[in-house]
Order: sequence, then structure tokens, then C-alpha cells
Amino acid sequence: LIPAWGALVAIGALIGVSGISFWPLCVAGGVGAALGDWVSYWFGFKYKEQVAKIWPLSRYPEILPRGEAFVKSWGVPSIFIGRFFGPLRASVPLAAGIFEMPYWQFQVANFVSAFVWSGALLLFGDVIAEVVEWLWRAV
Repeated sequence: LIPAWGALVAIGALIGVSGISFWPLCVAGGVGAALGDWVSYWFGFKYKEQVAKIWPLSRYPEILPRGEAFVKSWGVPSIFIGRFFGPLRASVPLAAGIFEMPYWQFQVANFVSAFVWSGALLLFGDVIAEVVEWLWRAV
């Protein structure tokens, strides 16, 4: 019901005001994101083009070709780039599996990008909370 990026930004906003430790949250967010994309990669690798016939891809046929084009043109960096762009986030790992991106190349890019993504969103939330607190005191 709540997108992961929104949850991480909101949790990041609580870091400064509640004393929650940043690193365990960053690790948990990164592991969760990486495992989700790992499953997507595996699903694409195992079922190939058959996934286009399964819901929700069957209702949105343009998603997979966009992911395919992106993976083919950018290669391994597509995993990192796709993590930060909503429309690509769901299709890139699946396309990487379908088109058999080498497993370890995918996993390294997957885990590195997941930890960077998680940390960036948590920090963004923390900074926003600090700015809001500063403005609240200034007014």
C-alpha cells in the first residue's frame, strides 16, 4: 500500500527526531530491495518470455520492451540506473533475467545499487526532517 521509497523517506525523517540508528535501517532497506530484485531476476531467467503473458505484465505490455531496450543499451549499469527510476524499477531486473545477464554481474550491481538507493532515501528523509524542524523553530 505504501511504496518502498515513500516508506524509506518517512523512516529517514524519524532518524533524527527519534534516535533510530541509520545503519541498521540502511542495511535492512538495501537487503529488502536487493532480494526483491533477485527474485524478479530469477523469475525472468526461469520463465523467459512467458512472463509477458502473466498478470500484471499482460495488462501493461509496454513495460517489458522498455526494460529490455534499457538493459540491452546500458548493460550492467542499467541495474543501478533502473533502481532510481520508478517506471524502470520493476522491469529492469526481470528483463536482465530474461536476457540472461551474467548472474554475478547482476548481483553485484543489484546489491550495490540497493544499498545506495536505501541510504539515499533515508538521508533524504532525515535532511527534510531537519529542514522542517529548523523552519518550525525559525517561524
